[in-house]
Amino acid sequence: MSGPSPRAQRVERVRAAMAASGVEALLLSLGADLPWLSGYEAMPLERLTMLVLPADGDGVLVVPELEAARVEPAPEVFELRPWAEGDDPVALVAGLVGGRRRLAVSDRTWSTFLLGLQEALPGRQWTVSSRMTGPLRAVKDAAEVDALAAVSAAADRVAAALLGGEIPLVGRSEREVSDELGRRLLAEGHDRVNFAIVGSGPNSASPHHQAGPRRIGPGEAVVCDFGGTMAGYCSDITRTVFTAAPPAELAGIYSILHDAQAAAVDAARVGAPCEDVDRAARERIAAAGYGAAFIHRTGHGIGLEEHEDPYIVAGNRTPLVAGHAFSVEPGIYLPGRFGARIEDIVVATGEGPRPLNTASHELTVVG
Repeated sequence: MSGPSPRAQRVERVRAAMAASGVEALLLSLGADLPWLSGYEAMPLERLTMLVLPADGDGVLVVPELEAARVEPAPEVFELRPWAEGDDPVALVAGLVGGRRRLAVSDRTWSTFLLGLQEALPGRQWTVSSRMTGPLRAVKDAAEVDALAAVSAAADRVAAALLGGEIPLVGRSEREVSDELGRRLLAEGHDRVNFAIVGSGPNSASPHHQAGPRRIGPGEAVVCDFGGTMAGYCSDITRTVFTAAPPAELAGIYSILHDAQAAAVDAARVGAPCEDVDRAARERIAAAGYGAAFIHRTGHGIGLEEHEDPYIVAGNRTPLVAGHAFSVEPGIYLPGRFGARIEDIVVATGEGPRPLNTASHELTVVG
């Protein structure tokens, strides 16, 4: 006899978290919490979609009638309640909430709906759903790890093409290279491209540079950070390549970065606080004299969202547990000159850290 479905198990875990927090109803609209629990990803429409999950009753998924055909039934999680044009979906949700006082709403719910609900439900206590769902979603089950491994392998194949010189760089614009990285992600099985950062020359010192018309020249560092979504789960990988043998200073920086990234991956063991992983990279970069040039956290969780719990950053004492999945991506940036970053997705396991990206980290010169 089979047990509860994975989604039903998630609902049980969420209800336990709600009980511990005193939350009487969970209201989920846009964001990853809704598909994680229900299997349905709401379109970002001006029409309200919301899962109402009471602590003491059955869930109801309120959706626009024209979207109802897209919803796969999940009776163990929700009853489907379509609403027609001309109906007031805020009033419908408020009616389902009833007299419950302590409510949690998904972080990315549009303000127009939240303000409408607050007007329709005066005197309630509100909090964000991520206080309960974030730590739960951060711990991936075996199927989720498999999904992350598959999407990471697809991104790895694109990175291998970059490192192997199959993607021309010199003479092309950053935007042209970004577009090709995106096309290759789709060809490798991604359902959509989330981002494809290409920063060349001085632009490589801008961690979130938006690829533009600048032509990539010879003798430059080129930071390529790209990822997308496949079967609901996200990829994210960064490799820095060079369009000629780099000068000694840049080669030295890359060597420091290579060692720092490897040390942080090795530190990502079950039981280690997240900030210890950040420290493992940061201390090595600082010891080499580039501490002020490492201007962001070492990593972020990944799953249904590109950025989610756990965050690999100073001050986060959360201990890693088996199933935590996150990026390890230290960088060194010298504004106006050049920068470099190396990034892999890593899963904490009882046997040690498991990198999901295996594309080479070696200093690579391409054309």
